Amino acid sequence: MKKFFCVLLLLSLAAPLMADDREKDKDRLQSAATVLDDVMSAPDKGIPEEILSSAKCLAVVPSLLKGGFIVGGAYGKGVASCKTEKGWSAPAFFRVEGGSFGLQIGGQAVDYIMVIMNEQGMQNLLASKFKLGADASVAAGPVGRHAEGSTDWKLRAQVLTYSRSRGVFAGITLNGASIRQDEDDTRAFYGRMVPFKTLLTGNFSPTPTDATPWMSALSKYAPGTAPASTPAQAPPPQPKDTTLPASTQSKDTAAPANPPQR
Repeated sequence: MKKFFCVLLLLSLAAPLMADDREKDKDRLQSAATVLDDVMSAPDKGIPEEILSSAKCLAVVPSLLKGGFIVGGAYGKGVASCKTEKGWSAPAFFRVEGGSFGLQIGGQAVDYIMVIMNEQGMQNLLASKFKLGADASVAAGPVGRHAEGSTDWKLRAQVLTYSRSRGVFAGITLNGASIRQDEDDTRAFYGRMVPFKTLLTGNFSPTPTDATPWMSALSKYAPGTAPASTPAQAPPPQPKDTTLPASTQSKDTAAPANPPQR
């Protein structure tokens, strides 16, 4: 009996914390949607249309913290969704840790966007833990209305990355950063642990209504679904030749060679 009351006490103490974490998740989804709105409000300085239409997945980290002296690191929490046959998947929460922005002095918060461009990059994301620049090739994404002049996003980059700081939006690399599922935020938002792969492949439904701002922004700026795999169709049947050969014609219907004499 004592153990039972201890469990009830722990649950009663944990419930407010879970509710607070869920509110933070809702705020993060709204912030991620706002980042997309702000970035795409100026098409000539946003993510090119070709890249968004070709993207397999999209991830946003509002207010990624970067800082340090000479060599900087990064830390932040974000949300990601992938295209499926039914549309964009339910959001998956993740953490960004480590990595280097290169030479810098001081600390700064930036909005960070990752665009996963191909199947291999998507598989790395589905693994729920990978390192940019090691497990997945990363390149600074081109900026503008169109991206015909840049070939990285078509030829080799699995992940294109962008940052926005103090109103300036540009492509930027973040090599060495570790991306992994945020299990605590996942439990807080969904009420239980849901694997990254289950969420991002569209095998979780329905998407909670609290994710509406994020889902609406995705549908607005990157509409479309992943192409469905269609089985190879069998060739149409050939019409059968119903003409009987002369040798098989009925003797009763064949004309007599010598008509009977009267």
